[in-house]
Amino acid sequence: MQKKLDAFARLLTIMDELREGCPWDRKQTMQSLRNLTIEETYELADAILEEDLGEIKEEIGDIMLHMVFYAKIADEQKAFDIADALNAVCEKLIHRHPHIYGDLQVADEEEVKQNWEKLKLKEGKKSVLEGVPNSLPAMVKAYRMQEKTKQVGFEWENAAQVWEKVEEEMAEFKETLDNNESAERREEEFGDVLFSLINYARFQNIDPETALERVNKKFKKRFEYIESKATKSLEDMTLGEMDALWNEAKTQ
Repeated sequence: MQKKLDAFARLLTIMDELREGCPWDRKQTMQSLRNLTIEETYELADAILEEDLGEIKEEIGDIMLHMVFYAKIADEQKAFDIADALNAVCEKLIHRHPHIYGDLQVADEEEVKQNWEKLKLKEGKKSVLEGVPNSLPAMVKAYRMQEKTKQVGFEWENAAQVWEKVEEEMAEFKETLDNNESAERREEEFGDVLFSLINYARFQNIDPETALERVNKKFKKRFEYIESKATKSLEDMTLGEMDALWNEAKTQ
């Protein structure tokens, strides 16, 4: 434990020194750091997907630096410091885990999550969806909203019902195409298809964001193989020639 505390104290000291002595660090604001933090978060997500523990360690460090940076700026503004932020999350964790720090009995993970949402509402949250950030990527947001509403009973009974909904939405989308409806209607119905597919993935314990990103990576790798093996410009190749290299890439 002391080793961990010493490492955190070292980071705090370095942050103080950089904020005082480095022109770049001194210039930063919460707003200027925001996009950099988002980038670092995606880099961590990539490393997790690749199961690269060395890279995960590095990205955790980068994100910790950003958290300390925000707290340092807030401290300079006399709003709060890193201790306030850490104590606040500790208090929240204790309050939301009465099955650990109190006498509440829970049967399983699902009951823990249900109780978590109930406690959040008691704390003054107006909606179970209030904690879902507006800026989340749409697929992740859909998944999180479905997970959260499930905790208060807004949920299908079984996967078969969800698949029926997928088929229903597919039929409605196809109808907009067959009837040559407006672009807005086609977009709306296509969105319904995606939302229902995400819901079905959730019932099958599939993370749709991760599943799609794995396909993205696979597509990128195979297309880059086509580019590397092409004996002429891609524009001059037939689809059949590119498809042959695609199938070759699948065997690599």
